[in-house]
Amino acid sequence: MTNPNVSADGGLTAAAQEVVDEIEAKNVDFLRLQFTDILGTVKNVSVPATQAEKAFTEGIYFDGSSIEGFVRIQESDMRLTPDPDTFAILPWRDHEDGTASARLICDVVDTSTGEPFAGDPRGVLKRALDRAAEHGFTVNAAPEPEFFLFEHDEDGRATTKTNDAGGYFDLAPKDLASDVRRDIIYGLQQMDFEIEASHHEVAEGQHEINFTYDDALATADNVATFRSVVRAIAAQHDLHATFMPKPIAKINGSGMHTHISLFTEDGQNAFHDDDDEFNLSETAKQFTAGMLEHAPALAAVANPTVNSYKRLVPGYEAPVYIAWSDRNRSALIRKPAARVPAASRVEARFPDPSCNPYLAFAALIHAGLDGIENGLECPDPVRENIYEFDEQKREEYGIETLPTNLGAAIDALEADDVVMDALGEHVAGNFIKAKRQEYDEFRIDVSQWELDRYLETF
Repeated sequence: MTNPNVSADGGLTAAAQEVVDEIEAKNVDFLRLQFTDILGTVKNVSVPATQAEKAFTEGIYFDGSSIEGFVRIQESDMRLTPDPDTFAILPWRDHEDGTASARLICDVVDTSTGEPFAGDPRGVLKRALDRAAEHGFTVNAAPEPEFFLFEHDEDGRATTKTNDAGGYFDLAPKDLASDVRRDIIYGLQQMDFEIEASHHEVAEGQHEINFTYDDALATADNVATFRSVVRAIAAQHDLHATFMPKPIAKINGSGMHTHISLFTEDGQNAFHDDDDEFNLSETAKQFTAGMLEHAPALAAVANPTVNSYKRLVPGYEAPVYIAWSDRNRSALIRKPAARVPAASRVEARFPDPSCNPYLAFAALIHAGLDGIENGLECPDPVRENIYEFDEQKREEYGIETLPTNLGAAIDALEADDVVMDALGEHVAGNFIKAKRQEYDEFRIDVSQWELDRYLETF
């Protein structure tokens, strides 16, 4: 594998050199070289900024055996290759002496082969995008990650006490966190995010900040960055930000609705068709059919925690029914209204913000492409509120449901060759191992609910 940051004459590429120059111009003293483990946790190796050129030309080595799902101790050497397009100054790390810290997102290289590491989630998404490119498509995505802001207790630990009593689109004084959202947005904009909107969500203490459509790789990078920025700036306000899907029982949980579209090589939206009743092309419908076909397995990747399935229950606006609609939000996939052809897209409403965005996007893309490759027929849209259907009516419409717990979702994943292939043998094996262990730990635990319900009754 050739180094993408080294030019043919042995020097730095223009993009890498531009970053080195910017590091000097902005008085950056430390670089955080970031990547994610299989579960989506952001990791970083911090190096002095004086090592920037070396990082681009030689890479930075680290012990992969310490990272969840990476490698065994006897094959632990990994190398980080920074992507110069991801350079950004960290807005919360300005120092009194005028210096700053910055980050670069990296690809992981297996030093034993010199090739991209099979366990690198960013590499998994790149392979999905390569598959789309073989069909002449680029992939755009836009997520809508929701999160809660909670207060700390006197010992500094996170509670589930919200600092506001706001509801959907509320303003101050009910939405006491509007200043926090403002500071988060300023921080994101300093890192070159284009913010479309922000608002208070349905539940108390729940918020949403939307950023613009971009190619799927940049979008996955942005999701990982977004979570870090939100947590860091919330902490400056003495609040704890969580992307846990369902931190409080009996209220709405947090989702990460994900909009997806394919574009052709000449820049046309492959999902748009003026002559179709829904303005969706046959390509879009086949892509949608693929996501519906593989939805049970996709849930394991897009909803990867025990807690995810506390959100995916009827009655709290979370989609659980495997269907699509051009109107209502009770279906798993929705076709949002589009003002212009370039904006035609489909929205997968089931992912939640605890997912690894690289793996979730990769799985969605592979599932959709499988629908295109096999010419899957998209069912008719369901325009009624599926939440109001009884079981008989759902059977009449042929509507199935997502898995009801993480264990069932992992079973569905293991039985689905398309989604397993999307992850690759290394990632799939380690992901399933970790999630089986998580679900087993949950099954054998005795909850407070059980003690309250049974301890004095039996």
